[in-house]
Amino acid sequence: MKLHDTLKYLLAVLMITATLSGCAINKATSTVDPSADLSGLKSFHVEKYEKDKRDTNVVIEDKLREMGFQVADSKTGVDAVITYKDKWIWDITFYMLELNVSVREPGSGFPLASGTSMHSSLTRKSQEGMVDEVLTNIFFKNRKEGATNAN
Repeated sequence: MKLHDTLKYLLAVLMITATLSGCAINKATSTVDPSADLSGLKSFHVEKYEKDKRDTNVVIEDKLREMGFQVADSKTGVDAVITYKDKWIWDITFYMLELNVSVREPGSGFPLASGTSMHSSLTRKSQEGMVDEVLTNIFFKNRKEGATNAN
């Protein structure tokens, strides 16, 4: 093999290695306002994010029901409103890169709690997995008022 061919080969290997070795991001956080008592919340309305094309609101509603909460179609008479933003990207397939969820007072919109889940391609989770991670962190990993959980 000539030196020129060897250099081409090494350059090709380096390019392939650089392409395949992406950064792995795995982040899950949640915060509860010190004045909030989430244990009294029993019913929620999930406000659909206007850019949501993959029915993340339905996945959130299903998970809330699975957790024992009530979900209403209207903000009227609920204990809190759930808002969210999901971010999807392409890497061979579309996947959810990030999910941000807020638990808000129904009247004022004041944020009582929030949570984020972010997983890059190498640590990706399903849509259901991301929703589960965020809601579990908000409602079960923050037993003390004002506690923060970061994984």
